[in-house]
Amino acid sequence: MSKVLIDAMAELDEDLVIEEVNALIKANVPIMDIVGYLQKGIEIVGKRFQEKRYFMSELIISGEIFKEVSQILKDLMPSGTANYGVFVMGTIYGDIHDVGKNIVCTAMSSNDFKVIDLGTDVSTEKFIKAIKEYHPKVVAISCLLTNCFENLKECIQSIRNTEFGKEIKILIGGGVLDKQVCEYVKADFFPRTIHETVQYCKEIYGVKSIK
Repeated sequence: MSKVLIDAMAELDEDLVIEEVNALIKANVPIMDIVGYLQKGIEIVGKRFQEKRYFMSELIISGEIFKEVSQILKDLMPSGTANYGVFVMGTIYGDIHDVGKNIVCTAMSSNDFKVIDLGTDVSTEKFIKAIKEYHPKVVAISCLLTNCFENLKECIQSIRNTEFGKEIKILIGGGVLDKQVCEYVKADFFPRTIHETVQYCKEIYGVKSIK
């Protein structure tokens, strides 16, 4: 485990984050592991925000740092090898947070999924339209605000009510979520880590290994 990268992300030290990411790449550390370290650092940022040690500006900075790093990682991902299927993801309407979503999308891309990133503040209609267009087996919805739980529930129920709703597996993710919320909104799965997310999706698509 790269404690240096985790701590650098938590401290919002962009230069050190990029330096350590490049060092890990040169050491042939898998992209999934690097993303996992970044996720742990961002989780610390989120905890400090909840404790009022960090403010909204720090959350924004953490997102910008991850975007910078994700470009480095994307350059390492082979193009045209989305072999395992389509993965649709977006942040629920009413919520404009994108860090968690971006982490998951990067991890899924690195594991040979074709990722359809719908962005933030995504309406129910936009989710349904994407499902009709891309025919994914798995849809992921990010939510970082407790006051968006009802939006999350409505969106999932609306997807379920479509002709293809029973065939779709719906994941939810976000620091304010837990298994109880997952049951309340009637999602299929609440992964706690990036590895759990990828493993679940690969099982749904009939693939067993994780890079």
